[in-house]
Amino acid sequence: MMNTASAHCSLGFTAHFHESLRSSGSNASAIFRCGAEFVRIGLSSSSGASVCSKGCVGRICALPDIDDIFSEKTPTPILDTIESPMHLKNLSHKELKQLADDIRSELSFIRHETQKSVKGSMSAVELTIAIHHVFSAPMDKILWDAGEQTYAHKILTGRRSVMHTLRQKNGISGYTSRSESEFDPFGAGHGCNSISAGLGMAIARDIKGKRERIVAVISNESIMSGQLYEAMSNAGYLDSDMVVILNDSRQSLHSKPEDAPKTPINALSSAFSKLQSSRLFRKFRETAKGLTKKIGKGMYEWAAKVDEYARGMIGPPGSTLFEELGLYYIGPVDGHNIEDLICVLNQVASLDSTGPVLVHVITTEDKETREEKQIGISKKFNQDPYDSDPQPSNRTQTYSDWFGEALTMEAQLDKDIMVVHAGSGMGMDPSLKLFRDRFPDRLFDVGMAEQHAVTFSAGLSCGGLKPFCIIPSTFLQRAYDQVVLDVDRQKIPVRFVIPSAGLVGSDGPTNAGAFDITFMSCLPNMIVMAPSDEVELANMVATASCIDDRPVCFRYPRGAIVKSNTSVCHGVPIEIGKGRVVIEGKDIALLGYGSMVQNCLRAQSLLSELGIYVTVADARFCKPLDIKLVRQLCENHSFLVTVEEGSIGGFGSHVAQFITLDGKLDGSIKWRPIVLPDNYVEQASPMEQLALAGLTGHHIAATALNLLGRTREALLLMC
Repeated sequence: MMNTASAHCSLGFTAHFHESLRSSGSNASAIFRCGAEFVRIGLSSSSGASVCSKGCVGRICALPDIDDIFSEKTPTPILDTIESPMHLKNLSHKELKQLADDIRSELSFIRHETQKSVKGSMSAVELTIAIHHVFSAPMDKILWDAGEQTYAHKILTGRRSVMHTLRQKNGISGYTSRSESEFDPFGAGHGCNSISAGLGMAIARDIKGKRERIVAVISNESIMSGQLYEAMSNAGYLDSDMVVILNDSRQSLHSKPEDAPKTPINALSSAFSKLQSSRLFRKFRETAKGLTKKIGKGMYEWAAKVDEYARGMIGPPGSTLFEELGLYYIGPVDGHNIEDLICVLNQVASLDSTGPVLVHVITTEDKETREEKQIGISKKFNQDPYDSDPQPSNRTQTYSDWFGEALTMEAQLDKDIMVVHAGSGMGMDPSLKLFRDRFPDRLFDVGMAEQHAVTFSAGLSCGGLKPFCIIPSTFLQRAYDQVVLDVDRQKIPVRFVIPSAGLVGSDGPTNAGAFDITFMSCLPNMIVMAPSDEVELANMVATASCIDDRPVCFRYPRGAIVKSNTSVCHGVPIEIGKGRVVIEGKDIALLGYGSMVQNCLRAQSLLSELGIYVTVADARFCKPLDIKLVRQLCENHSFLVTVEEGSIGGFGSHVAQFITLDGKLDGSIKWRPIVLPDNYVEQASPMEQLALAGLTGHHIAATALNLLGRTREALLLMC
């Protein structure tokens, strides 16, 4: 039975489209979106009554979801003939356009099968085809900044048959990977690395006298990074041949993206881009340079300024920046016009000894698939069903959600609290949108500019404010120098919030936060803490807000909160360096750090069934360590196990340092650390990753049983 919204919409659709359906033939039908659902209406030629897709006369039937419409794989005749990029060489422009439709259909099917977003790759389909049509990988090196834009590349380079394993255990990576394919000359990680790596390859090529071409594809999201400009400046200075392609998908850090400036694409810009890239124009320009140099330095500099001014007048805003860095700018080019793309890239590829070239390509992420065109779904309804929803009513609340609410509550009481967010090429964390809505002037989203974010936060703090610098664990690694010299050495009270700590499931080792406990806790002035649940997270937000004499950091994982039936309350500051005992026992002590306290509690439950009484303690702080709590655990137990979701050298090492110097290891206490293995844990589901890392409740319980000499029971527990 239809819901009220569907019924209301169906009446409007029927009235509006009745005549068009009548004139369309014997059994015309159409599909329309109504709220979150799609409805199909049709017209029988014999009776004129509206008919649904199942033959129900006189009413309209709601279809459950757009992906159910596309659940049967659409034929992809051109794509089926492509086994390697070399097969693109002889395709006509018409066939290449058909191939683009085929790839979009394939990406839609992959999205349906894997439940992974493919929006970034949808925008780069024609660009990917044009690159592989013009250049000859793997001899030519094609590097990508952003893994999310590489799925079409993976499909065309022999990985189509395993795309259904994308981001799964033992499946293919969501990023480019040297170990996965010879067509991936360099691994795409967090963005911003492709020009640096490509320039290194170009210099190596020149030294060795080889002739392969180097192509680096960057995105407008990674263009916020300082490394990218460092690389472009060095490329301009070294003047080695390479092609940089800026895939500008019109994303923006502007608070209202619809108000952000757009680069126009029209016939004039297309013609000018082709002229810029043409051999004749480039030769004329180089000849003119040579002549003015002979006339004298003053004439050469004057001619260069005229050239830059003229190109700046015709090109889009900001184009002369690339020229100043030493890259010859071409663009903008329509990234969905295969003919223009191939024309420009062919011209660029045919030029010798021209130095670095930047081709500015404009794309859009909301391109329709062939199926959507056929059934006439409006673009405004063409949303990726697997995009994150900031406040979905049926979604489990996460640690990030809880943090966003707790910080907003704290900021309501303290007008000095500011937020600096960095480290994401995918936009602002949805959990911060509540804070932004309440305090739009107190949130600064700087994009993929982690180094700037840290020093900017230090400046805010020096000005008397309380900055919370939010950078995911894996991205904070980039800004470590600034953390050390600009913050910790000067004892500036910046509050580092480290989300996505530990293992991160399908994002694999690229986005995992394995090292932050180690590299933050070795700093002399840094307070390092981690909550064991969401209530402790709110308390640590309040604690960080109160600290005004030194820097502090706290980490939390991805995933759902522990106590899902509770509501966010205002945090209570914790005494610095004070842990707590959660459950009292006598046989063995489990000292957990952060989210691993929950797995210690699971281990305690398993061991209690075997008659083993376990103490579970929540360390809360890695630095300063609660030495009174550690002494108590060592004195009252024969065995101590420390558990953390971090690398060697972290929390367990601080405990070992203390109990060794305190003489506890000289006595009867036996200590065992449980940490992440000394290797990168590949992509899998979160539970599979914890099992691979030996961090589940069963693994912790088995470690305890082994310490107690009950090895047979430990083996049975792991079976």
